[in-house]
Amino acid sequence: MAEYRVIPEGTVTSPKGFLAAGIYAGLKVFGEEKRDLGLLFSEELCDAAALFTSNEIKGAHVVLGQQRIQGKKLQAVVVNSGSANTCVGEQGLVDATEMTELAAKKLGVLAGHVIAASTGVIGVELPMALIRQGVEKMELSKEGGHELARAIMTTDTHPKELAIALEIEGKEVTIGGIAKGSGMIHPNMATLLCFLTTDASIEADFLHEALKEAVDASLNMVTVDSDTSPNDTVVIMANGRAGNERLKKGALGADIFQEALAELCIHLAEEIARDGEGASKLIKVGVEGAESLADARAAALTVAGSALVKTAVYGNDPNWGRIIAALGRSGARVDESQITLYINEFCAMDKGLPVSFYKEAAVQAMNRPEIYIRVLLHLGDASATAWSCDLSQEYVTINSAYTT
Repeated sequence: MAEYRVIPEGTVTSPKGFLAAGIYAGLKVFGEEKRDLGLLFSEELCDAAALFTSNEIKGAHVVLGQQRIQGKKLQAVVVNSGSANTCVGEQGLVDATEMTELAAKKLGVLAGHVIAASTGVIGVELPMALIRQGVEKMELSKEGGHELARAIMTTDTHPKELAIALEIEGKEVTIGGIAKGSGMIHPNMATLLCFLTTDASIEADFLHEALKEAVDASLNMVTVDSDTSPNDTVVIMANGRAGNERLKKGALGADIFQEALAELCIHLAEEIARDGEGASKLIKVGVEGAESLADARAAALTVAGSALVKTAVYGNDPNWGRIIAALGRSGARVDESQITLYINEFCAMDKGLPVSFYKEAAVQAMNRPEIYIRVLLHLGDASATAWSCDLSQEYVTINSAYTT
């Protein structure tokens, strides 16, 4: 595992050469702490990579972003919350393009080096008059990353941000990131919005590979409600300000960077699961001894996403049969006679046989803010972890009145 240190109050602008802003522009109902429009900017043109939703219905900014990222160069991201800019016809692409042009003009960069992102209610056009005014009055700063983290929130209860520093070939490299996500969370190439930055010098193709590997092990292993957003976007920009030798696949330091990026993404993924709509508990599902990595991931995600498992966790009910049932339908190869199962510290099943336990003790073990479900398949060497949250009445309340 890569050695790194967490930067106190670190955020997406912690790497050298990155600035940001987040303001309230009127796209959402007013609140003292609310922000709904943001900018992320690098003082240098960056090598860049991005991943987007594989939902067949795509937000206009996703369509535009998929075109822009082909050039592998970016310098800024402009983002709004409150409207997803999805399912609004051709006007959606017109507005997404104008958003990037407004940002480019303000920053003095090429519009082709700006990517847009939107999140919020589907089927609502962007209020471009408010966005035009908002972009004009935004003021970028090193501290603006915290405001940007708020600007991308929808039903999130708090911003999700982190920055870490590590040494690569004698140079200090910083990686920063912010993410948003609370509902409509299920893996499918990315998870809602996540913006990552680094001052490392990295070759673009390796950056894409590193991002894909990190996301597959983190953001693609989060499920809150088994619904995939049409707007999922993950972007990473690398501006080279750290002055290290350019990283490429197989180069010294490449593995260190890859591991550190994955660890940062895992932190953000866990925070998304912890902040799931209506959640009171984080669920972590670890599958060990699978025949393949694909099997381990499928098993972990299926258990984590089971509504029956999630409601049992909410009610402190050690009904471990629900876990086994989800495991059996996951598509992973399993052998009942080989399965060992733990919920926190108590063993419910050992090599296919139920284990007697004091139920009240098990209930108390589940009455915690974090629940760890550990499954040992004893079929191979592959392992994976998925993150989820309990399913509460509050989830229904939030989503039954989302637009009303």
